[in-house]
Amino acid sequence: MPGPLRSLPPPSKKRKIRDDPQSLRSIERLEADLTEAIATNTSLNPIADLLDLTLKNKEASVTAKAIYALYRVFVLVISADKLGLSGDEAAKLVKTWLWDRLNTYVDFLGGLLKDQEKTLRMSALQILLSLQKHLSTSYSKSSPSRPQFHHSHFRKIVSFLLLCPPSSRHRTTPEDATIDADVLHQFNETWFSVHDDIRWFFLRDAATLLNSTSPSTAPNLPHNLLAILECLDTFPTEKGELNSWWVAEMGTKPPKPKKTSKKGGEAESSEDEAEPQDEGDEDDWRKFFDEEQEAKYDKQQGPGARLHKLTIHQSLHALASHRAVFTRAWLALLPRLSVTEDGKALTMRALNFMHRGVMPHLTRPVLVMDWVGASVDYGGTVGLLALNALFVLIKEYNLDYPSFYTRLYAFLDRDVLHLKHRARFFRMTELFLSSTHLPANLLASFVKRLSRLSLTAPPAAIVMVVPFTYNILKRHPALMSMIHRVDSEDPSNGKRWTQTRFNNLTTTVDPFLPDQVDPLHTQAHLSSLWELLSHRSHYHASVGTLVKIFSEAFTKPSYAMEDFLDHTYGTLFETEVNRKIKKDPALSLEMGQDKEIFPITPEAKEAEGEGEVRIEGDVVSELWSFA
Repeated sequence: MPGPLRSLPPPSKKRKIRDDPQSLRSIERLEADLTEAIATNTSLNPIADLLDLTLKNKEASVTAKAIYALYRVFVLVISADKLGLSGDEAAKLVKTWLWDRLNTYVDFLGGLLKDQEKTLRMSALQILLSLQKHLSTSYSKSSPSRPQFHHSHFRKIVSFLLLCPPSSRHRTTPEDATIDADVLHQFNETWFSVHDDIRWFFLRDAATLLNSTSPSTAPNLPHNLLAILECLDTFPTEKGELNSWWVAEMGTKPPKPKKTSKKGGEAESSEDEAEPQDEGDEDDWRKFFDEEQEAKYDKQQGPGARLHKLTIHQSLHALASHRAVFTRAWLALLPRLSVTEDGKALTMRALNFMHRGVMPHLTRPVLVMDWVGASVDYGGTVGLLALNALFVLIKEYNLDYPSFYTRLYAFLDRDVLHLKHRARFFRMTELFLSSTHLPANLLASFVKRLSRLSLTAPPAAIVMVVPFTYNILKRHPALMSMIHRVDSEDPSNGKRWTQTRFNNLTTTVDPFLPDQVDPLHTQAHLSSLWELLSHRSHYHASVGTLVKIFSEAFTKPSYAMEDFLDHTYGTLFETEVNRKIKKDPALSLEMGQDKEIFPITPEAKEAEGEGEVRIEGDVVSELWSFA
């Protein structure tokens, strides 16, 4: 028989399944055997059995207990120095075997970062970073004077976070290769934005991974890296702020760097020789950003302290080095934002905080001028968001952008007053046009174009255009003729308004050239702001009242644009609803208790019982009969 019909949808939560007691007992037994074997220096073969049990089990609760059991076992192995580099041939074979088991375990944890169970995702992330600390501490004990950071293990963590390999516990699609929000938040709040060594190594290895991976093999890599970088809410601006270390050994004071002598040689430092580099290409990122001006960011380095000659330990304590890896990561990411399918969305996300969260921390912000300029030339919303970064480059870093106002004028199209970011555009445009040294005909082009666009703009946009225009007219009195020009035949206009005849009617043609792309040659200064005058009869009372400001003397102070930038249909409606009515509106018909607006005839009342209703005076019912 079929099951009973349900009036409610099935429960969204899965039914809790009991843990497998046999697997749990096996995990406890294997962990106890391994703990004893490590203490007595006997066979560690049960690690393979415990690892095999972890990989094959599909229950989340059993998997959680198994990965923590393996974590405790490997911590004991690392603390006992069984993964070090010293030892005879037999010991090296055992260490190689242990490293293979540890790498298999780490790869399994990396897949758990994309698991369906949140508990496993959080546990895997915590275990991975905790192993990083234990491995680095173990390596540092072998050379106390030169603290070590386990690079190979951390590169795997960076790869897991950016490439998001699938979990072996269930099947996933390539579209799922994006970092989960809870993993992102936990990594940022606990490690990335807190510890200086984690941030430094992540930025360095992320740029290396980005440069060595093609867009076709890892299409979501830029998305994941941008998601992590935009969460970075703290970045050191002084050397004294470099004081938080996940690997405690990295917090020790490094030896002073070698100083270049006047004769071209190198003065020996009082400490040991610099540690060898673990990669041949590590000099690339430091030599590229090593400039003479870096000394002003880290004055305590002394003269001649070149970045490419610093050890890893010294680089972690150098502010210029943190700026260098940060710059390299962004320079590797920005060209990839336009390659991905959702490149436009990623570009907009990057531009949202480029001017305040990225450019102040770059070694040379002018390095991003090509990308910012290309974003401005793209136009639309992307171009509007890029104006902030472009303005910072022009104002603070002397970027020469000769066609800036032509490019800004091009943004005044039919869509600019309908975009979500129009408030940001008006805020920036008011700043760009605030100089009193700008030509009057250029400013006239901007106010004329905005007034023309206001004819098809929503009320919330017109409310921004009116005070914006008022402020410009008050700041530049030479434009006052645009609101006081009443005689189109006045020879003082320089060029008379032309008159044409259409359908036996004489019409006056506005001298303004809306198709002219150069704001200096639009002839807007010969025109008038008749478009704003037409808004006095606007259907929205607030717009009509606000436009009347142009008919009064310009004695009022300039408007604060921030008071008008956040208006929407919702805020305008709420204002009207909450407005106090001082006087009841007049009605054209006085209603009584015995009067109806739409009286029903007796015939209509009889037809109402048969399903047909006819209302007297209803034009629709008189012209058409609906069966």
